[in-house]
Amino acid sequence: MKRVTKKKKTDFLDELAAMLPKERVERARKQAKKEIYQIQLSELRKKMGIRQEDIRLYSQSGISKIESRKDMKISTLIEYLHVIGLGMEIKVFPKDVSSSRDNIVLLRA
Repeated sequence: MKRVTKKKKTDFLDELAAMLPKERVERARKQAKKEIYQIQLSELRKKMGIRQEDIRLYSQSGISKIESRKDMKISTLIEYLHVIGLGMEIKVFPKDVSSSRDNIVLLRA
C-alpha cells in the first residue's frame, strides 16, 4: 500500500516570492499595502455616496492626494472622515489574548 504524504500547499505568489530577491518582495508588499489603504479611503467616500468634487473643503486634486497617501496625520484623517460624514474611534487592547482587560478607547472623533 502506497503511503500518501501531504504536501504543504503553496500558491503562485508564494512560489514567485521564493524566486525573487527579498528586497523586491518587501517593496512589492509595501506598495500593495499603500494601494489597499488608498482603496479603503476612496471606497468609504463612495459608500457614503460622495464624489470628490462634492467635497468643498478640499480641491478634487487634494482629495486624490489624501486618498493616495500611505501615511497621514490623525487630524487630517479625522477631518477627511468628518467631511464625508463618518466618525473615527481609536482603541487600544492588551496583546495578551488571555488578559481579561477590555479595550480602552483613546479617541472618539
